[in-house]
Amino acid sequence: MKKFSWRGLSIVIFICVTAFFLAPLAIPNLPSWWSKHHLKLGLDLRGGMQILLEVDTSELSATDARNAVEQNIKIIRERIDQFGVAEPTIQKLGEKRIMVQLPGVSDYKAAENLIKQTAMLEFKLVAPSEEAKRVIDAIDKNISGNLDKFPALAELAKKDKSIIADTTSTDSLQVGTGIFSSLIRPGEMDFEVQYSDVRLIQELISDTLFAQFVPIGYQLALDKADTENPRADRALYVLNSAPQLTGADLAKAKVEYGSATSTDPRVANKPYISIEMKREGARKFERVTADNVGKRLAIVLDGVVYSAPNIQERIAGGRAQITGRFTATEANELAIVLSTGNLIAPIKPVSTSIIGATLGSDSIRKGTFAGLIGLIIVALFMVIYYKGCGFIADIALVLNVGFILAMLTAFGATLTLPGIAGIILTIGMAVDSNVLIYERIREELDLGKAPRTAVDAGFKRAIITVWDSNLTTLIAAIVLYYLGTGPIRGFAVTLAIGIMSSMFTAIVMVRAILDNFVLTGTKTKLSV
Repeated sequence: MKKFSWRGLSIVIFICVTAFFLAPLAIPNLPSWWSKHHLKLGLDLRGGMQILLEVDTSELSATDARNAVEQNIKIIRERIDQFGVAEPTIQKLGEKRIMVQLPGVSDYKAAENLIKQTAMLEFKLVAPSEEAKRVIDAIDKNISGNLDKFPALAELAKKDKSIIADTTSTDSLQVGTGIFSSLIRPGEMDFEVQYSDVRLIQELISDTLFAQFVPIGYQLALDKADTENPRADRALYVLNSAPQLTGADLAKAKVEYGSATSTDPRVANKPYISIEMKREGARKFERVTADNVGKRLAIVLDGVVYSAPNIQERIAGGRAQITGRFTATEANELAIVLSTGNLIAPIKPVSTSIIGATLGSDSIRKGTFAGLIGLIIVALFMVIYYKGCGFIADIALVLNVGFILAMLTAFGATLTLPGIAGIILTIGMAVDSNVLIYERIREELDLGKAPRTAVDAGFKRAIITVWDSNLTTLIAAIVLYYLGTGPIRGFAVTLAIGIMSSMFTAIVMVRAILDNFVLTGTKTKLSV
């Protein structure tokens, strides 16, 4: 026990920890429990997408507005985690903005749609055919005298003479029934809209003024676009505007696949979403299906009809299926959105940046090259100026850089381009402590002291200065981390780890090497 040294034990632990977490970077085919520790690369190094979002809190109370951003961040994080994006960065900027960084994402459109989707799920009854026709006729009648408020319809009326009744004034149009009906045609069960008119119908449905001309208690909605044939005609539904159930009644949703032998063509060998209602939602669902046997119940998500199956019997237990023309990926995205719930407040993308993998690789190459050049120059300077002691400082410097990378791997931190800059800065600062100590040792040697006495005095007198200089820099790094965002935090993390590592290597490791391998016996000279 007399030979036991806490200093030696700490050095062994330091080296073992560094080697353990750096091994996955250099050695392939390690056990899974070991290889799961890997260095995470940030968006600027790995490539991916960055989306700046703004939360619309204009219609919320002051209390709800304060919590809206935090709640939306939570929902967005849940969606991204289920989407399978590794190491996303989601943070609040200012009062109403959210920054989302998704490294390694390749399907940019799907990721953006998943994030910004409000996911307003509603179950609404489909109006019977005769009732739906009366609604369309009423719309035609209501807008006949207000055609000037809809330029697109007025232009259509000028082109289609069959729906125009000329008056004494050639500048005005007296349109009877048919102006809206001319955009649709009867389908098998509902109305259909040609692809060329889909955009106009979408604009009308979303127009608040047009909504005033739709009879009270009803609304119009298009069905989901056909993924395999985007230019196909779309069905137009006339729905009862009052929802029978909403997404608040939903407990969970998951993707399932129908059997190839299924007799139902909607699910046969196709993906669909299986949903389960909450206890109160299940009671509502049972009551709705019992009261409306023979009618159709549309499943409406964000104003788009995904499915409108017939209610054949009372459905107990609160379980249902959402079927539609969507791919496995789309079904998965829809299930994620339904499971995580509605966003507290609407969000809109302010900007979207796509960073290619080529840019990330180039950044890594240039950053690594800059770091190696800095390391070589500093190492050469130390060897030339401080001779043997400079070589010892170089050993500590290499271990210092390795420890920084090891700690980034161990704590799951993300290495960014500013983080590489922090490592490069740390390389220069790492030898600063050694310079202070070596200069004090030189002063002691100039006074005629023996090497061991000079080393003891040099470390003793320089250590206070080393602590002061590194502590002030560490405080600055902590402030940068807590007040900064994104890249600034990456810089602060690597800088803070580098400072603590450099202090350990300079005060503990270099001193141990000098005591145990250089100042042996009655040595009268020191290469410094």
